[in-house]
Amino acid sequence: MMLRDKVVVVTGAGGGIGREIALAMAAEGARVVVNDIGASVGGQGHDAGPARRVVDEIRAAGGQAVANTDSVSDGASAARIVGTAIDAWGRVDVVVNNAGILRDRYFHKMSAEEFDSVIQVHLYGSFHVSRAAAPHFKEQESGCYIHMTSTSGLVGNFGQANYAAAKLGIAAMSKSIALDMHKFNVRSNCISPFAWSRMIGSIPTETPEEQARVERLKQMTPAKIAPLAVCLASDDAKDVTGQIFAVRNNEIFLMSQPRPLRSVQRGEGWTPQSVAAHALPALKASFYALDRSADVFCWDPV
Repeated sequence: MMLRDKVVVVTGAGGGIGREIALAMAAEGARVVVNDIGASVGGQGHDAGPARRVVDEIRAAGGQAVANTDSVSDGASAARIVGTAIDAWGRVDVVVNNAGILRDRYFHKMSAEEFDSVIQVHLYGSFHVSRAAAPHFKEQESGCYIHMTSTSGLVGNFGQANYAAAKLGIAAMSKSIALDMHKFNVRSNCISPFAWSRMIGSIPTETPEEQARVERLKQMTPAKIAPLAVCLASDDAKDVTGQIFAVRNNEIFLMSQPRPLRSVQRGEGWTPQSVAAHALPALKASFYALDRSADVFCWDPV
């Protein structure tokens, strides 16, 4: 068992990708804190049922798990999530930041509340839970973070400025954690999952192209994400940190990170006029198009 005796916290584990990761972690010997507030996709409501049902599944299969229904979006509440692991098993080894909500809206119509609520759950939530675990990781000189990012932020998508901003922020935060905590043998990586779940169940299907896209997505089940998450949590991935992966059905991608592509220079310096006449034309061949995730990942899932 790759995760024998490791203690794993999985947020948003009451359904979808989080549930599959929690079940897979437990199947590999991990003791799992199943966190989920039981809210709707938009973040409304509270129900202890989803977390408890996943715990029951794990225990029925012979594994060890406890439920937690605290919110990730508040620092004190997030600390209780990690505290559940400490109270139950005396340590924490892995944090999977998976909890999230959606409030999709085209940017010119998006309210401050819609933007803020998504940032609070995704970005602040990932920070709060990660920060609560950090002192334990530092003291035991080991630990692993796995954060969920998205091609909505890494590439782009319509109507998701709030979600994209949060998910790209998570990728940057993960890299900073990897740099800051490397000396304590703490690792931090991201997964960008392609999977059909209630989080993307609201994708429009008004045109044949949209309908075909949704049918492709339905092939990509949440269970396909779990093997990579389990491996990254294990000691077999002890040298893997600061990376961004994507999983698309049976495909695993290593995603690029921003690096210089091309440069221009003038010994006498630049003026606005020379930027327009020289720099922009010289760099234009390397400009990125207004691609969306579906434009980049345009082939059928393997």
